[in-house]
Amino acid sequence: MKKVVVLTGAGISAESGIATFRASDGLWENHRVEDVASPEGWARNPALVQEFYNQRRAAARQAQPNAGHRALVELEQAYEVVIITQNVDDLHERAGSRHVIHLHGKLNEARSSRYEELVYPLGDKDRIEMGEVCERGHQLRPNIVWFGEAVPLIERAAEECATADVMLVVGTSLQVYPAAGLLHYLPSGRPLYVIDPSQPSTARRGVQFIPEPATKGVPRVVRELLQQENQG
Repeated sequence: MKKVVVLTGAGISAESGIATFRASDGLWENHRVEDVASPEGWARNPALVQEFYNQRRAAARQAQPNAGHRALVELEQAYEVVIITQNVDDLHERAGSRHVIHLHGKLNEARSSRYEELVYPLGDKDRIEMGEVCERGHQLRPNIVWFGEAVPLIERAAEECATADVMLVVGTSLQVYPAAGLLHYLPSGRPLYVIDPSQPSTARRGVQFIPEPATKGVPRVVRELLQQENQG
């Protein structure tokens, strides 16, 4: 079975009503990104950061997977599909995708502010409260990879890209590293589809650009790939 690796970013979640990470004015939901998505912001005002992610968590719970998410599930009929996402919501999982790597963490998990290996699923809870601690007595924080923190799953993601037969890039800037660097691991000559209405630039040759939003472009590419397999 051929393997399709899909790199997704804010563009696919935005079509489900989730605010994109950084708006054109540099703010995220009226906050400076540095204040709510960095270790320094946490050190300055942990209560602000906690409440910010409590609100993001509640908003994500209200959102529903869209046609782009659902089409990627359909692709599993004929391919091994690995999704590498920069998004912290669980819309891919709720749509039914079975193999999702979250580069930047998960909104629906908490972790110890001291011991990053201590991670706790939040279940139906939307909130982490100040004063809630891990089993070793340290404050719980969102299990999110902030600016300035290492991306622990980037090597695993690179390994998946290195064994891909086809790659899709959906709704994410090809200028933001380390995620953009994953394209370099795709073996030469393998098909690469970039689905984005803004048609971002890339130096890679042979890229097939689909200048459409995820809800239109992903189903279109999925139909094409399924047709190729059925004919093959």
